[in-house]
Amino acid sequence: MAGAGEKVDYVFKVVLIGDSAVGKSQILARFARNEFSLDSKATIGVEFQTRTLVIDHRSVKAQIWDTAGQERYRAVTSAYYRGALGALLVYDITRRQSFDHIPRWLDELRAHADKNIVIMLVGNKSDLEEQRAVSTEDAKEFAEKENLFFLETSALQATNVESAFQTVLTEIFKIHSKKNMVSEPKSNGAAPTMPGKKVLVPGPAQEIPKSKCCSSM
Repeated sequence: MAGAGEKVDYVFKVVLIGDSAVGKSQILARFARNEFSLDSKATIGVEFQTRTLVIDHRSVKAQIWDTAGQERYRAVTSAYYRGALGALLVYDITRRQSFDHIPRWLDELRAHADKNIVIMLVGNKSDLEEQRAVSTEDAKEFAEKENLFFLETSALQATNVESAFQTVLTEIFKIHSKKNMVSEPKSNGAAPTMPGKKVLVPGPAQEIPKSKCCSSM
């Protein structure tokens, strides 16, 4: 683990959105702390956690915002979309209604967030295959139509959670690296530094092409 003097090259804000009880907080806990709690309670307002990774030899701090899915908090969470460069749009594969609400969440996200935001559609709770109410094909078709990345995850079994965040963060990194090259052609590409902890992730980030389903059955 890096010391306090280590620099951070990029800070990327990523939001988790979707209906209540689809497992957003569990996905965040699995990614940020590699934890899962069967006694998880509904998020009240907004929960915020960070994790710093290395992407293409650069230190990237991910600021992950877990926004409450209950309707009464919609006015509060809408403000947190601003400045977000990435989003995980989460539904529960065992609850069809949570998937049917995805277009509304997507519209709200696009209305408030950066126009180039990287979005991953996530079908959570893939470990409950026998209770599936949303087919992988339906989700894949929606993702293709809306030009989204797509994965099915299990926060319980830690399936594809790392890949989902790695894909989004790597895509954001590519976009902003290109922007830096265009806006600062004579610079060395160095970004402002700030303190942060570094967590080395084994192996290269797994890139998942858009409109390609990588479900976990």
